[in-house]
Amino acid sequence: MTLLEKKVQIFKALAHPVRLGIVEKLAEGERCVCDIAEWFDCDRTTISKHLSILKNAGIIADRKEGLKVNYSLRLTCILPVLECVEGKLLDNLRKEFESCCGMAREDLKTSGGIENA
Repeated sequence: MTLLEKKVQIFKALAHPVRLGIVEKLAEGERCVCDIAEWFDCDRTTISKHLSILKNAGIIADRKEGLKVNYSLRLTCILPVLECVEGKLLDNLRKEFESCCGMAREDLKTSGGIENA
């Protein structure tokens, strides 16, 4: 597998809401599969498939402890990327909201709808 193909595999693995949620939760620390299954409205089989995809992409690692399997974030460098994306999305939403509300306020002002807008 080429380096480019490996990068694609990582981003494809992240391109599902449950898998992205798992990564974000594992940023808080190692958890067992039973805890992870409780976070989502999925059965354990489905969660196990998602965990397998993340593990095969090298994003998470597993560690057996008796009968329990614990998962942790292996590719921790993905966290600043996710934070960057989230920050940009929130910033864009804020700008859209301000733009929308600012225009509405100006429209009201010029139409006489409010006195001291």
